Amino acid sequence: MDLNLTEEQQMIQDAARRFAESELAPVAEQLDQTKDRNILTAHCKQLAELGFMGLNIDAQYGGTDAGAVAFSIAVTEIARACASTAVTMSVTNMVAEVIQVVGSEEQKQHYLPKICSGEYLSGSFCLTEAGAGSDPAAMRTKAVKTENGWAISGTKQWITSAEFAGVYVVWAVTNPDARKGKGITCFLVPADAAGITVGPAEKKMGQHGSATNEVHFDQCEVPDSAILGKLNDGFRIAVAELAGGRIGIGSLALGVGLAAMEYAIAYTRERQQFGKPIADFQGLQWMIADRMTELEAARLLLMSAADRKQRGMSFAKEASMAKLFASEKANQACYTALQLLGGYGYMQEYPLERMSRDVRITSIYEGTSEIQRVIIAREILQAAG
Repeated sequence: MDLNLTEEQQMIQDAARRFAESELAPVAEQLDQTKDRNILTAHCKQLAELGFMGLNIDAQYGGTDAGAVAFSIAVTEIARACASTAVTMSVTNMVAEVIQVVGSEEQKQHYLPKICSGEYLSGSFCLTEAGAGSDPAAMRTKAVKTENGWAISGTKQWITSAEFAGVYVVWAVTNPDARKGKGITCFLVPADAAGITVGPAEKKMGQHGSATNEVHFDQCEVPDSAILGKLNDGFRIAVAELAGGRIGIGSLALGVGLAAMEYAIAYTRERQQFGKPIADFQGLQWMIADRMTELEAARLLLMSAADRKQRGMSFAKEASMAKLFASEKANQACYTALQLLGGYGYMQEYPLERMSRDVRITSIYEGTSEIQRVIIAREILQAAG
């Protein structure tokens, strides 16, 4: 088993790291404090120029065609500097991928070059609702057949990048009489379509720089050609694409956890107490050893899931395992890193306070840790039966 990166993957990692260190890290605190969308949208354009908004998209549509492993590596490097930028990048890649996987040739030709090039600053994944979070099949947004296509009505909640997205991937009930989850259809809706209202940015605990909005659809008319995939097959599409999204969020969590621990390790080598660097104390060394071992294990789980996806193998269980482990261990890493800094870690002058807020959501969005355990257990039990 060769665990080394390919030359292309190494180049992408190096490019992502250089960009993160030179462009993102210097303004990450400012973005967190001011929530200045101009900073974030500028980052989106730069990421598109680097080819990072279509890492797993075929070159004929403007993508980089570098694969799922390269995507995971790049998200981790971006997240080391700025989680808000990383989640925007991850979701936009997920939108592009679902269009490539199930879209018609016309849809691919129309949307993918705009996403990959940065003409669309981002795409948005409109699945979650107030009453349909961990249970997306309970959604109430509906699409009613009209003479010219479909009229979508309903409200989606906590939608990343909604306020500046170029296209929305929207799930709606098209057959209310079907069994739960069987009458849902996926639509591609341009952001400038009539009948769409984007709410103000949510006030969040962390990842302040990323836009998170409510999106309301009021008789939003779209043609039949807006259907993504097959009619009433939307729930299956959502489940499949969320598995890929979990690799992205797990990779993001890993990046934040690594950045936090690296900062704390450097601090312990400089901080003097009792006449020597606190890194010399065994108790702190064990804290560092445990967290870095866990983060390395998370990295390997993510690489395994991404590699299986890249090879066309089943990867839902592996993606859930990786997301579960990476997000929970990254949260622990940020807690430990802040603890290693003591009182300084609690101050906004130091980045650990921001990282601890940013990482918290990773065990919630793209499926909570509890839902990941449900998926993992279901896959294991089905295989055993």
